[in-house]
Amino acid sequence: MQTKYFISAIPNSKEDSVEEIGPNILRIKINARPIDGEANKRLIKILADYFKVAKSQIEIKAGTTFRQKIVLVSKND
Repeated sequence: MQTKYFISAIPNSKEDSVEEIGPNILRIKINARPIDGEANKRLIKILADYFKVAKSQIEIKAGTTFRQKIVLVSKND
């Protein structure tokens, strides 16, 4: 089962955090720079830990170079 999430990413934050703003809408602070994909890699790790899934089950569908992203999370229910 895949679930679509709308992400507002905030790179260069002091610490990593996930805040639920609404249904399937998350604000994520990322302790990584948005250079060479560092922030996106960190975002995938943060989401994998948050949803308790493997990193391979997280896919950034849109917005890899923007702060607003669409992410698919595959869960084995």
